[in-house]
Amino acid sequence: MDNFLKLHRRYQSLFTLKTKSVAKQAQHYLCGLMQAHNANMERMVEVVADSDWESVQHFISDSPWEHQPILNQIARDANRLVGGHADSYLIIDESAFSKKGHRSVGVARQWNGRLGKVDHCQVGVFAALGCHDKVTLTDLRLYLPQEWTDDKARCRKAGIPEQQITYRSKLELALDMITNAKTQGLDFQWVGFDSLYGRSADFRQAIDDLGITYVADIPKDTFIYTEDPKPFLPAITSSKGKKPKRLQTKVKPIRVEQWLAQQPESAFKTITIRNGTKGPLVAKFLHQIVWMWDGKSKEAQQVHLIARVDGRSKNTHKYSLSNAPLDTPLQRLAQMQAQRYWVERALQDAKSQVGMADYQIQGWKAWHHHMTMVLLAMLFILETKINCHQSYDILSAADIKNLLYHFLPKRQISKKEILRQMEIRHRKRKKDMQLHLKS
Repeated sequence: MDNFLKLHRRYQSLFTLKTKSVAKQAQHYLCGLMQAHNANMERMVEVVADSDWESVQHFISDSPWEHQPILNQIARDANRLVGGHADSYLIIDESAFSKKGHRSVGVARQWNGRLGKVDHCQVGVFAALGCHDKVTLTDLRLYLPQEWTDDKARCRKAGIPEQQITYRSKLELALDMITNAKTQGLDFQWVGFDSLYGRSADFRQAIDDLGITYVADIPKDTFIYTEDPKPFLPAITSSKGKKPKRLQTKVKPIRVEQWLAQQPESAFKTITIRNGTKGPLVAKFLHQIVWMWDGKSKEAQQVHLIARVDGRSKNTHKYSLSNAPLDTPLQRLAQMQAQRYWVERALQDAKSQVGMADYQIQGWKAWHHHMTMVLLAMLFILETKINCHQSYDILSAADIKNLLYHFLPKRQISKKEILRQMEIRHRKRKKDMQLHLKS
């Protein structure tokens, strides 16, 4: 408990730049994320001592504190904990939040990866810094579909700043976070991302131009060249014809799934990629240096192709490209590829343990305030796991939340208090019903 309150005190000055009362509200919200089983504001104030709904609502939705300086400090603290190692990584991933109605900022019918279908939801793009299984979220961007940025009045009503009312793809948001991490001096050895981002040659090239090593998952229908395509301009065959401008190659590309099907069983290498709860996780890997050509560049790029066949299901294939030095061994590449699992776990912990998806807010400022507080809670979980590793080597986010629930000060529950909370809930529900009838 003491360390949890110390974390708040470390960040207190970032909340008091505008008004001192914000720091107390920040403490209540942070405690609520860790104490309430369903971490929306109603449940928070029912359990957190001395809190009230109006001040917590104001803190998230209207308070003038800026989220970006706090995110920057979270990233620096995470870097102190897990950056600077040979296996430190930065992973990009997105997460969807199912929402009903049309008022919540950025909500639209779009792909919800958690449900595996198109759904009415918001989508955030996140960055996570980690080393092996020690990982925490360090940056975030809210994706605004084009139907939002094309409707400036709708954006202004949701409180979106003018400079943000412009369409930016998820790839642009991801590149912005990677660039920000590099500018801040976060010390990681490579960046990883799934096939939504890895399928883009321009995105991979932009990271390569930053001098950053990547491990990019790609779809099974991605075309590769198993030899240098050596692009060339066709010779001029007639003085009357136009000068050729489009590059060509005599080498035929092949889809990665076709390439894999042609490889003999003897070419695969069995590698242990990490220890799991049920023992070592083993998979079969195949590696080859290939060329990627976008049809426009004068030269093709030589990269690693890593193909993984899960040892527990031979029908589960995963393909990745990497611009790591060409002499990088397969063992290293396989382990780099496998680390994206940990950001998925971090997002799962954020949703199941610290209320990432439990919010009842609609505006731009409120969304960023809530997510920033979630990342602060996740930083505390990472610090606690590292500090307690010698005594409790398998300490989980659920364990930490359970301890804080019992040891942080809680509101005393009496018959009078239970009735008071019920009356507050009833007033809110009636207000929400009236607003719904008016809309």
